[in-house]
Amino acid sequence: MKKISCGAYDDTKGIVRAVETLLEAAILTILYYITWRTLYPSSLFPEYYYKGKYVLMGVYTLLILVFFQNSDCTLFGQLLRLDLVLGQVIALFLANFVTYFQLCLIANQMISPIPIAVLFVAQIIAAVVLIFLYAGIYHRLYAPHNMLLIYGSPQAIRLKIKMDSRQDKYQIKKLLSVDAGYPTIYKEIPKYDTVILNDVPGQMRNDILKFCYQRRIRIYIAPKLTDIIIRGAKNNTLFDTPLLLIKGTGLSPIQRLAKRIMDVVLCSIGLILTSPFMLLIAIAIKIEDGGPVFFRQDRLTRDGREFSILKFRSMVVDAEKFSGAVLASEQDPRITKVGKVIRATRLDELPQLLNILKGDMSIVGPRPERKCLADQYEKVLPEFAYRLKVKGGLTGYAQIYGKYNTSAYDKLRLDMMYIENYSLLLDLKLIFLTLRIMFSDRSTDGIDLAEETNRQAQELAEELSKSCEL
Repeated sequence: MKKISCGAYDDTKGIVRAVETLLEAAILTILYYITWRTLYPSSLFPEYYYKGKYVLMGVYTLLILVFFQNSDCTLFGQLLRLDLVLGQVIALFLANFVTYFQLCLIANQMISPIPIAVLFVAQIIAAVVLIFLYAGIYHRLYAPHNMLLIYGSPQAIRLKIKMDSRQDKYQIKKLLSVDAGYPTIYKEIPKYDTVILNDVPGQMRNDILKFCYQRRIRIYIAPKLTDIIIRGAKNNTLFDTPLLLIKGTGLSPIQRLAKRIMDVVLCSIGLILTSPFMLLIAIAIKIEDGGPVFFRQDRLTRDGREFSILKFRSMVVDAEKFSGAVLASEQDPRITKVGKVIRATRLDELPQLLNILKGDMSIVGPRPERKCLADQYEKVLPEFAYRLKVKGGLTGYAQIYGKYNTSAYDKLRLDMMYIENYSLLLDLKLIFLTLRIMFSDRSTDGIDLAEETNRQAQELAEELSKSCEL
């Protein structure tokens, strides 16, 4: 089968995914209908076995689509299959959880959860089959992008190493330094269907962007901090000259109040639901080495205020007594056996629900840093302090889309994207996505992988430098 080019890809990708999503939602709804009709006695829902059944099916389909949308689990071919499966399992669990209590209200009694559990298992099997089918269709239809990376510094080459991990979707065929000059760059661009700009000087970036835009060439731009700030600006249309308003104050008082209310409500529910797990974790930590269950550490939150963050202890007692304040590596000997498990699943962070209730943190926000580490970052990246315009969070953009070894600059860009585009709906979406990454080990990569990435980037930079000299 001939693969579709990038131009056609833009026209068909959204339509194909929409059809696939609706088809899957229809199949999952039919499974729900079969379960509801066959495994529950008709006496429980007499009025809904007629036209009312269409209402129930419509509500269920809507729930599926809403949870799928907020879990990013229908990006077939874009996300890894495992991420799609995890996202859909979580979305289906939430949809069936809500539906079970909906049926209890309709029946006016607590009904058996077993049929819903059977439905959940059947839906997982169907979802896995469809995800692999859809991903296969995507890779058969759409060829990887043929890309040119234009870079402005040796550090920018690291992006190629990252994108090479997804060669099923991105294939960077050539790297070109801005030092090559306009004539060479303009001559090379039309040979590729996609251009990536990373750390390119402002004026040159603007010129290349216009050049590609005029010729309908796809272009990716690694944003600078100013780009992210501008994206969060408000339009001012009082005059015939467009104006963008940037307040730079973080969240408004109304936004902070709404966010605080949501934090208190969701954390209260979270503490009730997770208390059994927290008790088991506490017992396991105590049994392993007899040391304290909790670990406290001073961190920074909004406006640079320090507070004591609370975590389950995942390392040996006094782990930093000899090593000092250093990031944990993948095979760090200081991590205990229980610690490896709770760190991999983020369960060591659960006690921070108490920090959130107290008001030191929020559920979603930039990850609080230690002052000593923040000071080090700010020496080379003064803008790192921008993260302190909002409260520190249990989860956020950097935790979901970044990795443990993500650079300070990339973490800052991710956190600024959250601050400048904040909304309650965005918070809810990031909470859903956090549930997915709790079961994925890719974001727990230690500094070992960062060192390997830096090594590969350095070797690539040296090769490019030698080729230029020749």
